[in-house]
Amino acid sequence: MDVEELIGEAFKAREKSYSPYSHFQVGAALLSCDGRIFTGCNIENRAYGPTNCAERTAFFKAVSEGCRDFAAIAVVGGGEGKPPAWCYPCGVCRQVMAEFCTPDSFKIICARSGKEYRIYTLGELLPEMF
Repeated sequence: MDVEELIGEAFKAREKSYSPYSHFQVGAALLSCDGRIFTGCNIENRAYGPTNCAERTAFFKAVSEGCRDFAAIAVVGGGEGKPPAWCYPCGVCRQVMAEFCTPDSFKIICARSGKEYRIYTLGELLPEMF
């Protein structure tokens, strides 16, 4: 896995964020076990409930294409027009990851740049999952 490439794809996805309410833009790049990359951005809605996170957007795109085996996801985010901040998947996104990923081997890469990142397993970020 090329971590910097995956982070780069997440940054590209972040540029497509639709976040007119929070102005917090998030991008994700999901790596399948066969090497494909599925990207997603956060998509807000004025009713808030229909809002979808970047991570779930990437997962839903992948699953809708028939992919269900994943190795890693890179997540980047930050305020509109501001430098990237540390951005971690929310609890709902972590639970979606748990539906499709092995807790001890699936990697979650949280990045502020291609050189500044932290890698966790899903099990570390969602212990005692359903």
